[in-house]
Amino acid sequence: MSLEQYTSFQQSLLPLQRMQALLDEGAASQYQQASPYSHIAIDNFFDPAILDKVLEEFPNPKDIDWKENINKFEIKLGTRSEKDIGLFSRYLMYTLNSSSFLEFLQQLTGIENLIPDPSLIGGGLHQIKRGGKLGIHADFNKHKDYDLDRRINILIYLNKDWLEEYGGHFELWNHDMSQCEQKVLPIFNRLVIFSTSDFSYHGHPDPLQCPADRSRKSMALYYYTNGQPEAQLTNQHNTLFKQRPGETLRLPLRLRLSRRFNRLRKKLARQS
Repeated sequence: MSLEQYTSFQQSLLPLQRMQALLDEGAASQYQQASPYSHIAIDNFFDPAILDKVLEEFPNPKDIDWKENINKFEIKLGTRSEKDIGLFSRYLMYTLNSSSFLEFLQQLTGIENLIPDPSLIGGGLHQIKRGGKLGIHADFNKHKDYDLDRRINILIYLNKDWLEEYGGHFELWNHDMSQCEQKVLPIFNRLVIFSTSDFSYHGHPDPLQCPADRSRKSMALYYYTNGQPEAQLTNQHNTLFKQRPGETLRLPLRLRLSRRFNRLRKKLARQS
């Protein structure tokens, strides 16, 4: 990329005019009145050239040492730290932690004094391969290092030509887990923003059906406040996974066998 191209990208990372237009058109009311909890899905939020560049440097499953979450609730990959994320993608994340974007989020959500997380705990790049999933859950509610209250999630989807039959829908469930009220297909340049609480149940619980050479790719950032309304205060907790009505959770046999093999291999390596 030439210096001129990079400067052009840099100047268009945040769609400031679009952000203001969304607010002027009532996006805050749409967000705050949404069901089953406050959320919004915005298509074509970014200049697509920006996300094209993110996608170009998005690591494949074998490119880096991904953090693997493999259990009956989830089968997914996530970056371990900022060093696993490409330079341009990091620059976009820095921009999404800027005062300009925080001001937009505050006006949209009605939550004041939002604080970004430069350490990207739980955030960064996420990837789910064919057969993977992320069970319905409510997120951890406290930052483990800063003791801040988690309030807002944003998800940026990076999946071009994503078909309905591939699945991977982002599902939003109601408070008593009796039904899914919203489903969002994770298509390229779709931004999802939602408020987090002990009852903001979400995920993509059905195994992914995309072709074997594809994966469900996304970028995630989380925002916090120093304290929150007393009515929302609860004890600190980690991720709260929930079963859907009639759902039986069990890790596929091939993954159970793989985990046992890896444990045995590590045990033998320690003994040698």
